[in-house]
Amino acid sequence: MTTDRPIRVIVVDDQPLVRAGFVMVLEAQADIAVVGEAGDGAAALELLAPVPADVVVMDIRMPVMDGVEATKLLVERGDAPKVLVLTTFDTDEDAFAALQAGASGFLLKNTPPEDFLSAVRVVATGDSVVAPRVTRLLLDRFAGRLTPEPEPRDARLDVLTDRERGVLELVGRGLSNTEIADSLFIAEATVKTHLSRILAKLQLRDRVQAVVLAYETGLVRTER
Repeated sequence: MTTDRPIRVIVVDDQPLVRAGFVMVLEAQADIAVVGEAGDGAAALELLAPVPADVVVMDIRMPVMDGVEATKLLVERGDAPKVLVLTTFDTDEDAFAALQAGASGFLLKNTPPEDFLSAVRVVATGDSVVAPRVTRLLLDRFAGRLTPEPEPRDARLDVLTDRERGVLELVGRGLSNTEIADSLFIAEATVKTHLSRILAKLQLRDRVQAVVLAYETGLVRTER
């Protein structure tokens, strides 16, 4: 992402009034430009073919093609825009599936506008947005559906040091870098270094994928 132009955003939501609200909030920012809107995932994919974008704000539940499938197809394109999923926690049980599909983060639809705008900017830089408190809620509710009982030790984790495994476990539990540093009595910069190495060793794109892997491998388990 260059810094000499606005962040190009496409908003995808099947509810016109909701979509208009997001567009209004985004367009009020000098560093953000809405370059397109769509009412379902299929329309979003068609729109993104000729229209370049940096971030797609994606709803989950939509007709024709939902946000999970659209996210998966977008990510498979390779050099695709980042996807920021918006979900309603009480009804959307597909939020975790969207993260597995490759979304760079998720927010609840009742997120304050300033947090929403911050998330768009963070995702545009290539980072991910996983609000720790929301992570705990969503993963505790949905992650147990990913697989049957995982093996006690997954071979994918063998490339990590004990410290890196510990960091990954805390990431999976939804802790922020600051909270991990406090928990392990290390500097926050050291946490960032460990996380970078974890992502590189496990060939993960971002923190979101690290959270997913922590559950998939059984490093973190949901309470039953």
